[in-house]
Amino acid sequence: MSGENGSSRQALIRYVNRQQMSWRATDVEKLVAEDHPVRAVWELVGGLDLRQFYEAIESNVEGGGRPAFDPQLLIRLWVYAYSQGIGSAREVARRCEFDPAFQWLAGLQEVNYHTLADFRVNRGKELDELFTQVLAALSKERLITLEQVMQDGTKIKALASTRTYQQEESIREHLRRAQQRVAELGDPLQEETGPRVRQARERARRERQQRLENTLEELRKLQASRSGEKAKSKARASTSDPQARVMKQSDGGLALSYNAQISADAAQGLIVSAVVTQDANDTAQLLPAVDRLEERLGKKPKQMVADGGYTTRENIEKIAGRGVDFLGSLDKTASGATAPQRLPPNVFVYEPGSNRYLCPEGKWLRPQGRHPHKKKGGLTAHRYEAKFSDCQSCLRKPECCPENQSQGRGLLRWQESAVVTAFREKMATREAQAQYRRRGRVVEFCHAWIKSKLGLRQFHVRGLAKAGTELLWACFTYNLQQWIRLRRAITQGA
Repeated sequence: MSGENGSSRQALIRYVNRQQMSWRATDVEKLVAEDHPVRAVWELVGGLDLRQFYEAIESNVEGGGRPAFDPQLLIRLWVYAYSQGIGSAREVARRCEFDPAFQWLAGLQEVNYHTLADFRVNRGKELDELFTQVLAALSKERLITLEQVMQDGTKIKALASTRTYQQEESIREHLRRAQQRVAELGDPLQEETGPRVRQARERARRERQQRLENTLEELRKLQASRSGEKAKSKARASTSDPQARVMKQSDGGLALSYNAQISADAAQGLIVSAVVTQDANDTAQLLPAVDRLEERLGKKPKQMVADGGYTTRENIEKIAGRGVDFLGSLDKTASGATAPQRLPPNVFVYEPGSNRYLCPEGKWLRPQGRHPHKKKGGLTAHRYEAKFSDCQSCLRKPECCPENQSQGRGLLRWQESAVVTAFREKMATREAQAQYRRRGRVVEFCHAWIKSKLGLRQFHVRGLAKAGTELLWACFTYNLQQWIRLRRAITQGA
């Protein structure tokens, strides 16, 4: 910069120096604001009974051992992590090093990701008990009533690529190679220079061999469930997650997935039950959901609401037998469709008084017996048949029953049971339809929140049991978030 006399001077600048080391005093309490969401998580988890988690700790004052991380801390870390859409143990550990909220939770401690990962999957039983404890507290506050429970399922992708989905021949070849590599362990020519690297690779090889053996076991189960040699030969399983199954996604594509089943109480939209299944179809999940609710909360729901995937005549009858009201969407009654090029059943007139049909040519088809539908419970087929002599001399026989050579034209009349009929009449009312439409706003909202807000579009763990535990962590986090919101609303309202 030039002055009046033409001379120049150099400005003084404070430059950034990232090479220097520094010590800083940190006030941990000031890392987050007083109204930060992490403080609400800390307070709410701190009020829960966590004795079952402490009982699982092996080290103690008398026997010694390495001090364990406080279960309260690990629970709070996972709940807050899921609330922020973080499901990776490595990422949670990394956040504890720089993220103010995680630093505040951990008190500036560094938490190893192995500790976080093991705690998440190895404390499934304790988490299940804690989930029940929270539901009991919510029920006590009348936030859960079980007056109306909505049921729905969604597909969550497994931690496995479709490239790992292979047939038996390929799996056996991979297993042979894995066994060969494990057998080479200890060979001086195969050893690595570093002991830690060698131990890590030995562990990885043995784990891969175990996964491939588990894959073959799952493949045998799939083959046993199929009929026909061709179907069995085409059976496949994933070498990464053998228990995952190929399921259709919401975008129409296929992916290795699990079926996440959630039951939500309609009073406040809180999740009261969650389970992961291998079944792509929801049909068989309704009655087990009722059983789980009764087991966990000590009473049955007054009413269950589910979509057409759960609504079968068999389910309608069975759930009515349990004393539970049910709202759903049932398909139309079987029409009794006949073969092409034949007169359709709708041209025959049924007379209820005499229980017989009148054909277009004025001949009667009389009842010949009834039998229940083999696949559809709650549905009975009544058979009617015309006299052979009436059909044989009929001018319309070529278009009505040309192939009948020893009997007259036959018809089936489908009759639903009294329970299914009552269900149809109920679902035809405006009130039932209005209640049914609430299902999307309640339970589908839970699935959307878990996937979009908590980030659980794909599991971070492998295997049916571990996936179920992770779903429970997500549902537990969801309930705590809603509980915090409801408490805040009550406080502000007061």
